[in-house]
Order: sequence, then C-alpha cells, then structure tokens
Amino acid sequence: MNEHHLDVTRRARYFTLGADSTAPREIWIACHGYGQLASRFLRQLEPLDDGTRLVAAPEGLSRFYLDPIGVPRSAESRVGASWMTREDRDQEITDYVHYLDVLATQLLTGRDRSAVRVIAFGFSQGVSTVVRWAALGTVPVDQLILWAGSLPEDLVLAHHRPRFGTSPVIVAVGDADEFLNQAAVERQRGRLRDAGIRATFVPFTGGHVVDATVLARIAMSGARGQ
Repeated sequence: MNEHHLDVTRRARYFTLGADSTAPREIWIACHGYGQLASRFLRQLEPLDDGTRLVAAPEGLSRFYLDPIGVPRSAESRVGASWMTREDRDQEITDYVHYLDVLATQLLTGRDRSAVRVIAFGFSQGVSTVVRWAALGTVPVDQLILWAGSLPEDLVLAHHRPRFGTSPVIVAVGDADEFLNQAAVERQRGRLRDAGIRATFVPFTGGHVVDATVLARIAMSGARGQ
C-alpha cells in the first residue's frame, strides 16, 4: 500500500470582532482550543474590542461531533473543531500554517504594515498552532500571547528566535489549570530562556479558561506582566 497526497481547494471559516472598517493599530489572529468553534471562542475575546483592534478567529479545518459515540445526532448535537491530530500530522501542520498566512495576508491587504502590529494569540491547542505559525509561516508576527497551552515539543525554538517578534512572548496560565501543572509551566519557562526568547509569565487565579480581566490587562499593558 502506498500513501499519496493531493492538493485540493476548500473553504475555511473565520470570524472577526472589532475595527474592520477603520485603520486598526493591532490585528490579532486568535486560535481556539481543541473542540471549540471560532464563533464561540471569539466571544471570550470581547474585552479586546476597544475600537483600535481587529480580532480574527480562524476555525480549525477538522470539525467533529463532541457527543460520545452512540448518542443520536440531532440539530442540537454539539460540534467542535481541531487544528490537527497525530494522523498525517506534518501535512496538517503545513495546511494550517498556510491557512493562517493566507488569512493574515488578506487582513493586512491595503493597510500600512508599518502602522499595525500583528498579534498571534493561542488558547490551549491553539498555543502550539500559533507558535508553529510564527516559526514556520511567511507573515511576520510582532508578538505572541500563549494562553493555557504548551509549546510544541518538536520545534527547536532557538532556530526560529527571530520569528517570535520584538516584544516578549506573553504566557498566561491559571493556577488551577487542570491541564498544566507548575512543572509544565517551569519547563516552558526554561525552554524559552534556553532559546534566548524573552518571555513574560502572567499567572492568574483560575482554571483552563480565558479570564476577561487578565486578558484586558495584558492587551492594555503590552509586554508588562506580573
């Protein structure tokens, strides 16, 4: 048996929030977590909508039903999306890096690139997604904000240090996050430090969620964290 790959054209969905018809000073590309949909995820980012930002939430290309196998499907069945799985992972990474490049290029078209900052925001599974995009994509990212997720283990961060923007990477993690313990957070801190990548860690009280108050504070303060 031989494995083959075929390039096809398909439509990807994204949602936007904020200053689409004006000249935003920041464009955020915000990638959701595993099992989420972009529209619902974007509602958590409403504190960013202050009239100066355009926030775009692309949706992972692989959708699936969230209900357990055996539960009858209906119009009310819950649906989520994923950025990738371990199956054919290299091709899936290539596909979503290209997808985010196309989206960012479209959002930047007709704008003065020197007057707008591109912020890559990832939540949970979206953290690995935006880190890979920043490292492997073609559109320069000015800052990374990584929320409640893990750096991709297969990426040698030092090789891509210039691609991680001029501002410190911001890493936000709740102290009660059920998926990230303190050891995992310290490992990420060490990987970034060893790669020579400046990072600001922002701890907050809470679990595996986007805290609206903390998000607004990070957005307002830029690289200044706790």
